[in-house]
Amino acid sequence: MSGAALAVVVVVVFFLALYLLQRYGDLWKQQRMVLFGTLLSWFLCFLIIFILPLDVSTTIYKQCVHDNSNNLTPVPQEGRNNHTKASSSLYSPMSVQKICEEPWSYIPDGILPVFWRVVYWTSQFLTWLLIPFMQSYARSGAFSRVGKIKTALIENAIYYGTYLLIFISLLIYVAAHPKWKLTWTELQTIGITAANTWGLFLLVLLLGYGLVQIPRSYWLSSSHGYLLAKTYFKTAKMATEKVSAEENLADVIEEVAAVHKSVRNNHSLRNCVDTILTKCPTKYQEEMASVESSCEEQNIFPTKRGLIKLHKKVISAVQRCGQTQVRWSILLDEAFHLEDVTKSQSSPVKHFVHSFPSVHHQSYIRRFIYTPTVEWYWECVYRQAFYRLLAVLLSLLSAAIVWSECTFFSTQPVLSLFAVFITVAEKQYSYICIEMVCFISILFLCVCVYSTVFTIRVFNYYYLVPHHQTDAYSLQFSAMLFCRLTPPLCLNFLGLIHMDSAISHQDRIQTSYSSIMGSMHLLSFISDGFYIYYPMLVLLLCFATFYNLGSRCLNLLGFHQYLTDDDLASDLVDEGRELIRRERRRRQKAEDGSNQRLIWRERYGIQGLSGSSRAGYAELKDTSPVTEINRSGITFTGRDGEMDEQQAGLLLDNAGDEDSPNIRNDSLWRTSGGRYLSLSPYRTGIFDDV
Repeated sequence: MSGAALAVVVVVVFFLALYLLQRYGDLWKQQRMVLFGTLLSWFLCFLIIFILPLDVSTTIYKQCVHDNSNNLTPVPQEGRNNHTKASSSLYSPMSVQKICEEPWSYIPDGILPVFWRVVYWTSQFLTWLLIPFMQSYARSGAFSRVGKIKTALIENAIYYGTYLLIFISLLIYVAAHPKWKLTWTELQTIGITAANTWGLFLLVLLLGYGLVQIPRSYWLSSSHGYLLAKTYFKTAKMATEKVSAEENLADVIEEVAAVHKSVRNNHSLRNCVDTILTKCPTKYQEEMASVESSCEEQNIFPTKRGLIKLHKKVISAVQRCGQTQVRWSILLDEAFHLEDVTKSQSSPVKHFVHSFPSVHHQSYIRRFIYTPTVEWYWECVYRQAFYRLLAVLLSLLSAAIVWSECTFFSTQPVLSLFAVFITVAEKQYSYICIEMVCFISILFLCVCVYSTVFTIRVFNYYYLVPHHQTDAYSLQFSAMLFCRLTPPLCLNFLGLIHMDSAISHQDRIQTSYSSIMGSMHLLSFISDGFYIYYPMLVLLLCFATFYNLGSRCLNLLGFHQYLTDDDLASDLVDEGRELIRRERRRRQKAEDGSNQRLIWRERYGIQGLSGSSRAGYAELKDTSPVTEINRSGITFTGRDGEMDEQQAGLLLDNAGDEDSPNIRNDSLWRTSGGRYLSLSPYRTGIFDDV
């Protein structure tokens, strides 16, 4: 296959990273450097995961060739005289020698070492130098590139100084040792060891949570009752967070309006104020554009530093408000779907019915493959059994990983289950099985770690939100974590299968990935101590996650978590159920109003409506008593009483849209592409009572 397998994997991984970036980031609005740095970091990290099984199979083939070459040694003449029958050949072990079959994904010599060196050092440059600088640059409120660069350098001075201090401490430790001589290779090994130690410390914490939470989440997801109750709980929390985000945005907009009034057009800081105005939502820009700037009410002019802080606050408030609104709308759709599942389970008709069919686009898959009947069987019959079976399989895999993490240091006898699988497959030269075992194991480890990175939330500073709502800081923070967690994760896996000589202490050919890491024996207290005994902590973390100790501690600190035996959680579930009922009623009224307007347009047409209707509505607005009478529900008569009644209702509904500037932002509309545009509660018109 030569390097064809490597090329195919590179292309597939690139499109995988691009898809995830398109799902969480906005390819059209965010800065190009942010998107490029995030895409490159994710691509390199995923590439390490997919290429490592090929490296393992290639190394096993090289080990077989090496063992055969060592067995081809001439037998001495004395031995041949004593064993004439067994010594008919010059090479006595030839009768038991096996032919080494080249794996289908064999990568020629010289490619993998260069490949790993480029991938590893590029990812380390991104995570320790470039991405932290880009994070500060993206969050800076400065109005020029020079100002943003200056802010980023100041913020990262302490960050870089801390790591420089750690590196100097390790350097002094190595220099003071009498047996060691400092060379460039040893300096590289010290840097790699320090980075992997930091990554392994965080890796075990995330892994201990994911090994328990992922199988449990699938088991609990098999119950619609649990999912619905948890969705109600999340709805109650999200409602509070949404109101808080909107109030925060309103407060920031008030500050912007005050600055807009106080700074005149000919002031030197006016360009900065105009830049801040462009970051505000459109409806606020239109309101403030009609207000002329004056300094009569406020004699104190803002400073440049104050405007920079205000600019940063505006960016953060707008992003947070948009994220909460999108999450709120997604949560509503999820709750409505789960309620529909509950109704369909008790329905005698094996046909899944959606409460709001207009939300679900009639794509090709839904029309011909995932039909309502197929959806009913999946949601009401097969989904529960499939999720529980998947949860059991993942639980067994988690137990195997925990056992291997606690016993991988034992080579005689071999206790690590993954090392046993690889050894058996190696004896049979089953390279496909070796690659599949390696790929599934690494993939599950990565899912446990990366899923925690994608779902974890650090207050309002870091949170990955789908539907293109993730801010630049969170994207770069996730890229930085990926680059720091992936190398120690791969080294830990190589230790589980006994292919890392620094841990297994076996005399065999190392993988190309291990060779670029250098000899870990340079720092024996890390290779023989921390790397072996610290992963055992994953057992304690799994027990803590199983008994929800972290969630209970967060509850005590005031961060409410969903626990089935908590009274406060039950109250929030009831509150969320009432909120969902209210939103369902509101959306149903909007759906009915939309259907009535559609029927009207199909019956009477749109062409004759535009001219005469607006003229008639102008006459109604001139006579306020008649308008008030019609708003109260009393109809007026004309040539055709029925037509005038329906026409008046439609016109009053359209008038409400024109008179209320917030209607456009208070309804949840989606374009044909499915992107979320406007994200607040819907305000209805005259068809509410229909």
